[in-house]
Amino acid sequence: MVCFLNQRVVQRRFIMAIKYSILDLATIIKGDDIHTTFQKSVKSAQNAEKLGFTRYWFSEHHNFPNVASAATAILIAHVAGKTETIRVGSGGIMLPNHSTLSVAEQFGTLDALFPGRIDLGLGRAPGTDMLTASALRGNNFTPNYNFEFHIKELQKYMSAKNADSKVRAIPGEGADVPLFILGSSTDSAFLAAKLGLPYAFAAHFAPSQLDVALEIYRSRFQPSEFLDEPYVLVCVNIIAGDSVEEAQYLSTSHFQAFVSILTDQRQPLLPPEETDLEHISDEVALHLNRMAAKTFVGDRETLTEKLTRFAKDYKPDEIIVSGNIYDFDAKQKSYEITADIIKSL
Repeated sequence: MVCFLNQRVVQRRFIMAIKYSILDLATIIKGDDIHTTFQKSVKSAQNAEKLGFTRYWFSEHHNFPNVASAATAILIAHVAGKTETIRVGSGGIMLPNHSTLSVAEQFGTLDALFPGRIDLGLGRAPGTDMLTASALRGNNFTPNYNFEFHIKELQKYMSAKNADSKVRAIPGEGADVPLFILGSSTDSAFLAAKLGLPYAFAAHFAPSQLDVALEIYRSRFQPSEFLDEPYVLVCVNIIAGDSVEEAQYLSTSHFQAFVSILTDQRQPLLPPEETDLEHISDEVALHLNRMAAKTFVGDRETLTEKLTRFAKDYKPDEIIVSGNIYDFDAKQKSYEITADIIKSL
């Protein structure tokens, strides 16, 4: 019976179209202030809506000079208010940084404002360095955080069954906000499978365990009241141009951002002409190649071949598109090309 079920699930995925979504870190580029950064996120989400993207997610980061998505729920509200149909959410909220009650209240409020359009992706990483994490969490800081316990606590607050409890999330109780487990390791795969929740893997910066994590999630998945079958979202970097040469030129900003992370020299996103990838050390180059294993760069033809192979190998239900491009119009063009390709897979 198990083998029959697995065959049926795989068959269904080949028939159903792959959904496509966007992860936006509200990246601050050189020359922009934060207000302009948020304006660009709004325009980008509006364009994504027209192009048929399913979701537009923001990720919680702190103490990053090049990332403006720290107050994630507020940014979600702003963008959801400027769009009409696209789902807007977190990819993700770093749950150890918050009380579960406050998260339930925030996302319950978002759901009441924008019914049926809010997603809540959850991660357990701090989204920052440990010193900043300690400042965020204060007396609640602990290195032994029980992610599963707090997810279940959050689910309790957001359940209509919590109405008789002495501690209630209002707004939040009974909210229609789907939860997603985010991860970049096998630990998150085991947990998402156990809880019967959709699983989003961060292959855009940590691709090394993608294969084994998806195998664990799919083979160990336990159906739940939220999900009957495994649902896999994979985040990858896609940088598309009208030509391979243009795409490679645009991608230098992205790879320079990776180098800045690896060398702990955080800075706003640089234009291609100010990048310097020729003088990095062999050690940094090695780590860069590992981080960029699921970064796809090219024109329409090249990317169609690469993404077709990716879809065949990993069978994602949804591809989340990330990638840093300095020029705003070029970034929107990249999204347009990517949307056309994924729709054809």
